[in-house]
Amino acid sequence: MRRYKLSDAKEDLDNSIIHCTEAIGLPLPWPEPGPSPLQFSLWLVDALICCSRKFKQPDDTKDCIERLRNLRDQPLDAFDVTRDQVTSSLVEVLGIQVELESGNVMQDIEEMAILCHELLASNIPESSLMAPLMALVKAVRTKYSELGEPRAQVIECLQEANKRLPDFHRLSFALAISFTRRFYVTNSIDDYEKAMATLDGIMTSTSHSTSHPSQDIRIPTLTTITALAWARAANFGKPEYLEEASNRLRTYLDKASLDDPHRHQISMALEQLAERRLLDFGVRGVEEAGSGDRGFVGDLSLSSLTGSLTESSLSSEQRTQHLRKLYNLIDGITDVPEMEQAIKCCRLLVASFHHDPNHPLAYFPHHLLGTLLFRAFMRTDKIEYLDESVALQRDILKVPDARPIHSVALVLLLRALQLRIVALRDGEKFGEIMRLFPLAVNDTSITIPERFNISCDWAKNARLLVDPSITAAYDKSISMMQDSLYYAPTLESQHFHLVTMRDNYEKLPLDYASYQVHIGQLEQAVETLERGRALLWSEMRGFRTVADQLGAVDSALASKFIATNRELEKLTMSMVPCGNMEEPDTNGVEGLEGMDPFGRLVVGQRKLFEKRDKLILEIRTSPNFRNFLMSPSFDTLRSAASRGPIIIINHSKWRSDILILLHDSPISLITTDDGFYDRANELNNRLVETRKEHRLESKQYRGALRSVLESLYELVGKPVIEEFRKLKIPEQSRVWWCPTSVFCSLPLHAMGPIPSDDGVKRYFSDLYIPSYTPTLSALIESRKLGGQSSGKPPILLVAQPESLRDANPEISLIQCLGTKVTSLISKEAPPSEVVDGLMKHRFAHFACHGTLEQGKPFNASFRLYGGERLTLLDIVRSQPPTAEFAFLSACHTAEMTDGSIADEGLHLTAAMQYCGFRSVVGTMWAMADADGRDLVEKFYQSILPSKELEVPYYERSAQALRNAVKKLRGKKGVPLERWVNYVHYGV
Repeated sequence: MRRYKLSDAKEDLDNSIIHCTEAIGLPLPWPEPGPSPLQFSLWLVDALICCSRKFKQPDDTKDCIERLRNLRDQPLDAFDVTRDQVTSSLVEVLGIQVELESGNVMQDIEEMAILCHELLASNIPESSLMAPLMALVKAVRTKYSELGEPRAQVIECLQEANKRLPDFHRLSFALAISFTRRFYVTNSIDDYEKAMATLDGIMTSTSHSTSHPSQDIRIPTLTTITALAWARAANFGKPEYLEEASNRLRTYLDKASLDDPHRHQISMALEQLAERRLLDFGVRGVEEAGSGDRGFVGDLSLSSLTGSLTESSLSSEQRTQHLRKLYNLIDGITDVPEMEQAIKCCRLLVASFHHDPNHPLAYFPHHLLGTLLFRAFMRTDKIEYLDESVALQRDILKVPDARPIHSVALVLLLRALQLRIVALRDGEKFGEIMRLFPLAVNDTSITIPERFNISCDWAKNARLLVDPSITAAYDKSISMMQDSLYYAPTLESQHFHLVTMRDNYEKLPLDYASYQVHIGQLEQAVETLERGRALLWSEMRGFRTVADQLGAVDSALASKFIATNRELEKLTMSMVPCGNMEEPDTNGVEGLEGMDPFGRLVVGQRKLFEKRDKLILEIRTSPNFRNFLMSPSFDTLRSAASRGPIIIINHSKWRSDILILLHDSPISLITTDDGFYDRANELNNRLVETRKEHRLESKQYRGALRSVLESLYELVGKPVIEEFRKLKIPEQSRVWWCPTSVFCSLPLHAMGPIPSDDGVKRYFSDLYIPSYTPTLSALIESRKLGGQSSGKPPILLVAQPESLRDANPEISLIQCLGTKVTSLISKEAPPSEVVDGLMKHRFAHFACHGTLEQGKPFNASFRLYGGERLTLLDIVRSQPPTAEFAFLSACHTAEMTDGSIADEGLHLTAAMQYCGFRSVVGTMWAMADADGRDLVEKFYQSILPSKELEVPYYERSAQALRNAVKKLRGKKGVPLERWVNYVHYGV
């Protein structure tokens, strides 16, 4: 053995092994003095270690391992050899066996970890730890893709070693990839965070180092960071995860060289995230870093890939590379022949992975094939494609190692089964679908919007089948509506999100309420309608929750809650113009460095929501605040009817009903006939389409409006008036309309004429004093006591006579009302001055043009001097402390923009009510300039006299409007559309 160390001749090494083996086999007792059998064993192990290192023969390595295991329990002190030295050698040789794959790789790595943990617990110097730990690190890194779920002992050992040797970057990296691998298998966010923290630590500690080892570890670290962030975004789909992944990917591309082999793959992933952002939020702006690298793709054609897969033997790494190539290729395939070629290629890949059943991604080709077959069915309608896709996804759900894609397979299986039922009318599959729906809805790996859509499908199918899960499905759907809305960060992106999923958002609460009415749960139906309407206003109202009562109990907690709400409101009302946006005020939220503005907004908002949710849970621990910010109960909602009945019209295809809410009596139900739903749609379409095709003053529109009012009376007005009489609600009572769906755009207040014995034309507003409210909560909020002042209210007058030809008489009239009037006329009324004026006045009167922008409700605005605008969002941002009443003598102020969701009530009148005005007068369409003075004169004559001091001025506004409209209606030459136009919202 000594000569081998000098000569490096294999013959000397072989002879040493042979002679030592023969000596150990000699019969006992051995002559004294001379080497003992234990000494020969040590020499033999020394020779076997040398042989394993240099020649890497599996048999030698296996023999060496067994002998080292035996030596660990022998008394070695006499030979100047310690147990720790033997243990270190055993770890090294196990590492060689892992490299050769001549044993059980996972068991070998686990044994190495246990032995290293033992060494870490001993008192050996750090220099002696480096060799065995390096062997373990190498084993973990080289066999990373084959590890499956790393054993707990391996991770515990690496964690302990990382504490002892924090600057050993290769060890830190091995720990990080172990956490990463376990995250891929378990989807544990805790593992993700530990992996990312370790990787970030490596990048930070090596950022200023110029040594080769430090620089050498940075590239794989950066690659792993990127892959890990992408995996979390793909697996969970939370918006903040998507933005963090985008940021990580851009960072990689910024630092990677142009010939980096990962560059194309990272660029494609970044583009997918950008497409996801556009799809979810309607927002562009992710820099397409690396988009010019598309040419650097290597040979990715289907034909070349198919050819290489026909080779008889492929390594595990080659299979992985082929899988990645095919995965990158299939997204862009839409042509049927090419899709069939991709299916053929994928079948070859599946067959190839059959030869490597222990590969950690062995399940993925089956999923990829199932996805391709599903897409092929969508293009060809070949049912055999769909059947095979269904079978493949079912199989994947049975494979424990496929847990990372179980959620994707589950969604695809649901879609395929639903398509199969439609294609073949195969009702037998309903049972399987009904079992799968709850699994998908409760799978947190699926994005919240997708789970919401699945829950809606569950509810529809359950109701069609009269399945016992109807109530559970509806409850889950309605509970996810708000969560789904919060998925988007700003009011604009939330509205975009609502519109893209409008079918479910519009119909779900109405359908659920119709079911509750069907089974006699009228109070629950009212609660459901309240929860499912005006979601954006409800969200904003929640941000402005007054915490006075909480402040009296815990002022510090109340202050934290209010401050968090303010920050959230600021971020939620941030504007996102196309392609760019204003820099959001994220108030020092950590972890946002390097992100683009929208990314900062998303991540900052999610962190604030997490903080707010924790505060709400803490607040609810107090006995007096257990229901804090929970959906209002029916007992709370019925208080909205304290001043008069509220008429709720539920418009659902399943069944439509009219519910009359009373303060001190049970709900009164008016059932409707089967044609109610379709007739209401037809009335709305007739009015809207005629208004688009003809001018408001045209005979066509006037005729359409007349017929709609007459039909509305027969459809709604007549049964409501009859029910009022049964309930002994006297005429001239205050009543409120709380409509849903198409009824939000129909002039319910002006239904008629109502047949009478005296032949006088009377409309609904002649019999009762009508108002509207978007929700019951909005009406309750408007009635809350505030700092109301006595005396005639000061009025803020905002007018633009240059653009409104008949505004001057209206301006003069307002200025002579006998109360203090602050006039902002023409150029004296920039948006900032108007908002400032709203903060100081109880009453506001606008005499200017109102404008709408199709598909952009938050751009609805008052047109001010020089083209400046006061938008709906500007109004929402303001919080006038003493606001009471606003008269919006402008066009379209109670009209929603085309493309908006009716039950959201996104118009200027609702915005004024939301920001604090208790009562608001608005217009359903364009108004005639000439009507302004006459209407306003009668209105203020009715509202400002001091004879009813016990009634606040703003509460007189509904009757004052009714009186003014009645006078306008009686004026010669005033057609129907001019007086029907005016509506009252609020108290």
